Amino acid sequence: MSKPQVLVFVDWYKPGYKGGGPVRSMMNLVDHLGDRVDLWFVTGDKDYTATEPYPGIVPDQWTRLPSGEHVWYASRTGRTRKAWQRLLTERAWDTVYINGMFSWWYSVMPLVLLRGQAQRRIVAARGMLLPGPMGQGALKKRVFLKAARTLGLYRGVAFQSTSADETASIQQWIGTDIPVHLVPNLPRKVDLSKRPARPKTPGQVRLVNVVRIATEKNIHLIIQSLHGLRGEVSFDLFGPVHHADYWVACQQAIAQLPANVRFTYRGPLPSEAVPDTLAEGYHALYMPNEGDNFGHTMLEAMCTGLPLLISDRTPWRDLERQQVGWDLPLNDLSAFTRTIQQLIDMDQTTFDRWSEGAFAYGLRQAQDPQALALNLQLFGA
Repeated sequence: MSKPQVLVFVDWYKPGYKGGGPVRSMMNLVDHLGDRVDLWFVTGDKDYTATEPYPGIVPDQWTRLPSGEHVWYASRTGRTRKAWQRLLTERAWDTVYINGMFSWWYSVMPLVLLRGQAQRRIVAARGMLLPGPMGQGALKKRVFLKAARTLGLYRGVAFQSTSADETASIQQWIGTDIPVHLVPNLPRKVDLSKRPARPKTPGQVRLVNVVRIATEKNIHLIIQSLHGLRGEVSFDLFGPVHHADYWVACQQAIAQLPANVRFTYRGPLPSEAVPDTLAEGYHALYMPNEGDNFGHTMLEAMCTGLPLLISDRTPWRDLERQQVGWDLPLNDLSAFTRTIQQLIDMDQTTFDRWSEGAFAYGLRQAQDPQALALNLQLFGA
């Protein structure tokens, strides 16, 4: 039986890593499905925020990577309607798989060119229609979505969600008659055989976040919550700067933190380095984002035995009851501060219970056979 042929449009792909979750989602698809599905990626020739192309990449032609997938690294001049039309028709694609909602070349243009055709199309909304992300640049997004519906851009298109909340958001903004497949993202393949040791001394805590620095990632909330704590606090922030003005304001707030809090920005972190970094003796992944449809970093943290301190706007819920972490409302800043103080005060025995809870929970999620089965079904494998 021949493999399904899937043409994927995504703004960034490896060797890029600064684009965050969507890049990781696509890499995980290849790792898990590559032996059953032929994946062909159309993407840009530069990483997120980069000004120079990837070194050693030949643009505007198919390149086969060692992991088996084919990638078309489009140059700026190579992104044309004619080039996209050729890519869409050069093979008998079983599925055209589009990542995201608002990118002109990698989300909108493929749908424009395929409008009214019988070609099977799936749009992965990637959390972009959830309340938090929709609150950023809301007017422009609403105008676009209204125009897209009026023009029939999504007629005959199916959507992929990764949570019940995301399904509801797709139906709210696109329509209740749109078919939505709830298919979870696949996790990174990592060694889950042993929980890393995490030394914990009462009176001290090490927190970490790996995130794109943008308004909806709530770095300002993190900074505010670090006031009024008793004990020594270390917070390491990894990630590329997306909203420069926002980051300037955050740096000004960081300068006002008390002496017992050490806040360190460590720059972007390559994707392959994330699991080892999260295993380096931190005590919580502090990531109170406005909203996530999945949260790869959250799952990867739990798979290293790192508890989560996150918002209640992700699929990872009811964490405290399971001693996996805390999912807290964003309108209750004091709850975050109280939880950090709880972490500061923990001794080794108490912390180990939370770390073991996170590890066991992450293991169950990462090894869920249903997720793999649903992804194979999505692509007809």
